[in-house]
Amino acid sequence: MSTTDHGAPGNGTARALQGLRDRLSGGLVEPGDPDYDRARRVWNGLIDARPRAVVRAGDLDDIDLTLATAQRTRLPLAVRGGGHGVAGHGTVDGGLVLDLGRLRGVVVDPANQLVSVDPGTTLAALDRVTARHGLAVPGGLVGAAGVVGLTLCGGMGWLTRSNGLTLDNLDSADIVTAAGDHLHVSEEENAGLFWGLRGGGGNLGVVSSVTFRARRLPSTVLAGNLHYRRPHWQRALTAFAEWSHGLPDEMNSILTFAIPHQGAGMGDEPVLTVGFSWASEDHAAGLDVVDGLREDAPPDAEEMGPTPWLVWQGTRDGLFPKGSRGHWRNVPFSRLDDEVVDVLVGLASGITRRGTGIDVHHLEGAFGRVPEEATAFPNRSARYWLTVHGVRNDPADDEHLAAFVRAVRDEMQPFAEHGEYVGLMGPDSELGGDPPEAVRLAYGREKHQRLAVLKDRYDPENLFRHTLNVLPGRS
Repeated sequence: MSTTDHGAPGNGTARALQGLRDRLSGGLVEPGDPDYDRARRVWNGLIDARPRAVVRAGDLDDIDLTLATAQRTRLPLAVRGGGHGVAGHGTVDGGLVLDLGRLRGVVVDPANQLVSVDPGTTLAALDRVTARHGLAVPGGLVGAAGVVGLTLCGGMGWLTRSNGLTLDNLDSADIVTAAGDHLHVSEEENAGLFWGLRGGGGNLGVVSSVTFRARRLPSTVLAGNLHYRRPHWQRALTAFAEWSHGLPDEMNSILTFAIPHQGAGMGDEPVLTVGFSWASEDHAAGLDVVDGLREDAPPDAEEMGPTPWLVWQGTRDGLFPKGSRGHWRNVPFSRLDDEVVDVLVGLASGITRRGTGIDVHHLEGAFGRVPEEATAFPNRSARYWLTVHGVRNDPADDEHLAAFVRAVRDEMQPFAEHGEYVGLMGPDSELGGDPPEAVRLAYGREKHQRLAVLKDRYDPENLFRHTLNVLPGRS
């Protein structure tokens, strides 16, 4: 009798998959099927895995069927939500992929400002629905990102200072555990698991639904960009460091070093852009706040004014198309003194390709008032959070982009605080050869231990290991 690489009888696996196919509401795609190559693709083109089968879930019952089949066959399992995970954990060589991307419902309760979201929903789809009701759920910067994956890792974007991370706005969730239990989790129900979902990645089960507390937001917000060419970076960063102290929570800002897209009128050299959104209807007050920075550091170019929220949220949507080859890392820090400014200027001066960039999110505000121990998110004290990415389509660029991303992270380490944003840590191959240790460092000892205890309880056999994996405590 032949066996698979995973120890399950080959004929038994084939029979189990056929039985799964017969019972699914959705579909099962296997090698040789016409749609196999499309079904196996994930967002990051660096990842080229060939799963044994891909389940395209048609309803929530397909989750149970898939988990049972994975356990029966001992095929490794990967779970894919909206499909924008930069680390490529939504697929697995020789394993079973549960693709939830077709489950995209959004239900809004305007009176109570609650929004329930299915597991395959993207951020852009969520934004479109909530905007019709004058509401918003704080999210990330790229509309193609999956809402559930974003929530499980953090969710940092244009409302982080005014309203916190996406996970800070989570009211409740429904989860299917490795044992097949369906649990509702919130601050009042299964509170320990609720803690772990908010920052713990996909380690603890399949999240089948999330409900958020939305905020009121006008359809038009004050937003804009201040652009600085290379000779003015030092002054702009020094002025920003002073300006960012004591800002009202309504001012959300992100520094970006990148070569602007062609046609932006800024040439082919890297530019520093201070982007901002003012989360208040009082635009005059927001303009007064921005003027404080403009006076100390006059920009080389600018655009700002009343902007439709959906337009502002979508400004980066075309930058990272599916199939891009992406490298990512991140660093939390709190200093923006002359030494750090010099390092940032030197690093950003090394940007030579479009698709390469450095973002520095200004935090504090609502983000910083969440107690450190309240969620599994690794750091609440940092004033800033740097993310660096290299994204191109040509494999010939891989080595250069990976080296640039490593260099930025390494040179910022002397100023780094504890933790790392696990949703932007890149493929396992880029974690220094020891992903488990990288995950331990990302969470810190206490939070990692607490997550390991939850793993022991809800996934002791580590079924959900194709993530930035927290091993069960007994391991």
